[in-house]
Amino acid sequence: MELTDYVPVVPDFPQPGVGFRDITPLLAHPEAFRTSIDRLEDACAAHPFDSIAAFDARGFLWAAPLADRTAKPLVPIRKAGKLPRDAAAESYHGEYAEVRVEIHADAVAPGDRVLLVDDVIATGESMAAGVRLVEGLGGTVAACVALLEIAALSGRDRLTGHPVVSLLGRL
Repeated sequence: MELTDYVPVVPDFPQPGVGFRDITPLLAHPEAFRTSIDRLEDACAAHPFDSIAAFDARGFLWAAPLADRTAKPLVPIRKAGKLPRDAAAESYHGEYAEVRVEIHADAVAPGDRVLLVDDVIATGESMAAGVRLVEGLGGTVAACVALLEIAALSGRDRLTGHPVVSLLGRL
């Protein structure tokens, strides 16, 4: 199954000149979605991990099934103000605005190997903030994982020193 067939480019969204990769057709096709999870699970097997940290909200779509299948804890990385307990925070420059994300301060123990999961690696800024969060709590990033990567935005360059797994490659 060619999964890129289920992730079309929507021109000029959300603004002129942007070619938006739409994951919703993949989500709407159960076999394609299941295949994406199967393939991510296989790819992540090369990077031993203790837990999975995922970005709000689309990263949760792949991280939750991976956490279930691998019997690993799922750690949410949320936008500021959404977590109920003490949290560590990082800010980054998103594609369209400044963003602040948080993770519960007790979610990563020193020495934990954490798989970071999101839907897309674009500029790499959000994933780099996730790396800082995990490492700031004493953990190690096992790999930075995404369904797809937008090569033209060079996000991988911001993740030097960390394995990057992009299921659909660098589109």
